[in-house]
Amino acid sequence: MKPTAMIIAATLIVVACTTEKKDNTKWYKGNLHTHSYWSDGDEFPEMIMDWYKTKGYDFVALTDHNTLAEGEKWVVVKRGRIYEEAFEKYLQKFGEDWVTHKRDTGRIQVKLKTFEEYRPRFEDSNFLIIQSEEITDKVDGKPIHINATNVRKHIPPQGGATVTEVMQRNVDAVLKQREETGVPMFPHINHPNFYFAITAEDFYDLKGERFFEVYNGHPMVYNYGDSTRPGTEPMWDQINLEYARRNQPLLLGLATDDSHNYHLFGVKHSNAGRGWVMVRAEALSPAALIRALEEGDFYATTGVTLDDLKVTGRVISIDVKEEPGVNYEIQFIGATGRDTNTTILRTVKGPEASFELNDSYVFVRAKIISDKLKENPFMEGDFETAWTQPVSSRK
Repeated sequence: MKPTAMIIAATLIVVACTTEKKDNTKWYKGNLHTHSYWSDGDEFPEMIMDWYKTKGYDFVALTDHNTLAEGEKWVVVKRGRIYEEAFEKYLQKFGEDWVTHKRDTGRIQVKLKTFEEYRPRFEDSNFLIIQSEEITDKVDGKPIHINATNVRKHIPPQGGATVTEVMQRNVDAVLKQREETGVPMFPHINHPNFYFAITAEDFYDLKGERFFEVYNGHPMVYNYGDSTRPGTEPMWDQINLEYARRNQPLLLGLATDDSHNYHLFGVKHSNAGRGWVMVRAEALSPAALIRALEEGDFYATTGVTLDDLKVTGRVISIDVKEEPGVNYEIQFIGATGRDTNTTILRTVKGPEASFELNDSYVFVRAKIISDKLKENPFMEGDFETAWTQPVSSRK
């Protein structure tokens, strides 16, 4: 079976559908897009893992550009008090026996720890680190970035003559490695509005890709579009309307940090803690998490947490985990086969809501918006929000 067909077959040709909660599953919080000194981040992997673990995350994928954390690499700490003090904190936290470094002509040089070195220091039954890579490609000056989650071997950028061809060749490379190794892994398209490099139309002929970032915390990704180009959320719906017409699996939406900056904070910086996924899985393992993700049993969020999310028959039910003093609005968004755009089909004020599908809907998803301002947001004035995956009753 060809790699691009393998994922389609594995996930069934039915679209994303969050199923009823099983007794042996639980929710796991994770970030699938993070950078370190191994590429263009400004922090050591151990400090990043410590931050996420301390903040209650269950899993993290370190996704440095076109590299895996293997082999020998030395970095020179940037000049400036903030970075030199950050190194001293790193040294103090992990000790001289752990941190290999030297000082030469006033500069601090540090040997980075590899994935296999730092992983055992953090992983336990409650925290998982997933080896990943951000395949960083381009065409005609347009940046095309695709994450490979749970990858086993480095995948170099594959190139191509068009945006769609570049995406397809890189997606195929990930799925080929999955097929050859038998290890569950998946590609996802990163920040399509980064320099507005990828349009909805570029996705139409793409095969084998199930995920893209509906939310990314980097300040340069234009989640909300601009005066002439759509944001990632309407782009998501546009792609899925086309996929529904073609009777192919719908695209699923992720929220990620894309964190690079760990010492300077604010809307001009790419900080940790802005967006993540909540995955309902049978175990905290790459196989279980990836299986749940591919089944659509997850939601993306910037802060809103759900007590429950289920589809029983044709009914989508949402139960928000309430915070004192916070109000919620649940929007059910979808389209029928006659629609050229999605609309808000139903709005409910409060923490609980349900929606019953019928055969006229090509898909329905939910967006939960709170009136709680997001701490250190992507854009000033953002409220904490969550997005569920599109569901269809069509066979």
